[in-house]
Amino acid sequence: MVSIKDIFLFSYRELKKVRTITTVAMFVAISIILGAFTVPIGNFLKIGFSSLTTVSIGYLFGPIVGSIFGAITDIVKYMMKPTGPFFPGFTFNAIIAGIMYGSILYKKPVSIKRILAAEILVSLLCNILLGTLWLNILYGKAFLAILPMRAVKNIILLPINSFMAFVILKFMEQHNLRKNFD
Repeated sequence: MVSIKDIFLFSYRELKKVRTITTVAMFVAISIILGAFTVPIGNFLKIGFSSLTTVSIGYLFGPIVGSIFGAITDIVKYMMKPTGPFFPGFTFNAIIAGIMYGSILYKKPVSIKRILAAEILVSLLCNILLGTLWLNILYGKAFLAILPMRAVKNIILLPINSFMAFVILKFMEQHNLRKNFD
């Protein structure tokens, strides 16, 4: 079993590879394209699937690369299509999500349990709790007033996101895509 310290060390070493940097750049572009298809539902809810790129980067390159990918993607997406004021809390969420996905999925076999664990943690911490807090700070809306609708949205999307992540990562695993980067 690989320790969490080793996972972060291996992920850090991934940054020294040109193939990693170019692949991450392509995934940033894919994330921006997927982000263009995000559907806003009111002022405080959005449904989109660009998080699948963060899952993929976490699986391929680990938590360090995943966190950097999250930060870069969040900032570039904002620069390409700003929706409201820039708020660094959302960039922090993207960093934390990259760390979580990378810590749970990197150098491990794909399993629905592992993907569900990662999706639940990211949904709960980043999307429901911190995301609601950032909206509260940014717009002054009552935390408890917007929390239920954000929680319901994340609960509904959890099986959908988990299934899509499972399909994508299983495809990567079956075609040995991770081994191409070792």
